[in-house]
Amino acid sequence: MLDPTADCTPDCPVAEAANVLDGKWTTLIFRELLGGTRRYSQLQRAIVGISPRMLAMRLSDLEARGMVDKTIYPTVPPKTEYALTPLGHAVEPVIAAMASFGLQLQQRAINPAP
Repeated sequence: MLDPTADCTPDCPVAEAANVLDGKWTTLIFRELLGGTRRYSQLQRAIVGISPRMLAMRLSDLEARGMVDKTIYPTVPPKTEYALTPLGHAVEPVIAAMASFGLQLQQRAINPAP
């Protein structure tokens, strides 16, 4: 169990996880890939507001960190697919917890406490 009173140095596990999940779009990319393998265009359509450049940068970073596998098929035009690695799938409970927390926030906004 983590000690909540301990200092969070750059090498602490929470800081390490935050480095991976950092950025506006990263958790949304994980959310989409938890549903299975996706083509680049499918990710682009599913994540409203992300630019093609940002999507490419985030996917490249996740691939470099060993979270995402990229497969390029030699077709014309080339077909590229992305899938989570076993390490990438380890983020599923974090995304589920974020979804649960987000739902609580939405419900609170609809039914504010007196």
